[in-house]
Amino acid sequence: MTYKPLPEGTTIKQSLLHGLGLFSTKSISKDTVLGISHISDKRFENGYIRTPLGGFINHSDTPNLEKIGAAESRDIEVGINYVKTIRDIEADEELTLNYNLYEVTSSKERQ
Repeated sequence: MTYKPLPEGTTIKQSLLHGLGLFSTKSISKDTVLGISHISDKRFENGYIRTPLGGFINHSDTPNLEKIGAAESRDIEVGINYVKTIRDIEADEELTLNYNLYEVTSSKERQ
């Protein structure tokens, strides 16, 4: 198995929002889990290690991703956070999150 720091269908490039950002290279369906973005570790700034996936996602007040924990695998209890699309994503679209001080929320909780 070959290590890939970013999920298939994503790349890093110049962002209109801030510096570099994470972009789709193809259409991505709603409710697609892209991978692990943050891992809780109090020894690091803000208490988290950001993976390559989490390190390039910019903030937006109208995001197309949300941070989730996989409760069925107890990941949320040990502080492993994933990102999931909250709507269909088009090719070349920047992938964004609404940063909320690293708290895990879901779209159901925001409604």
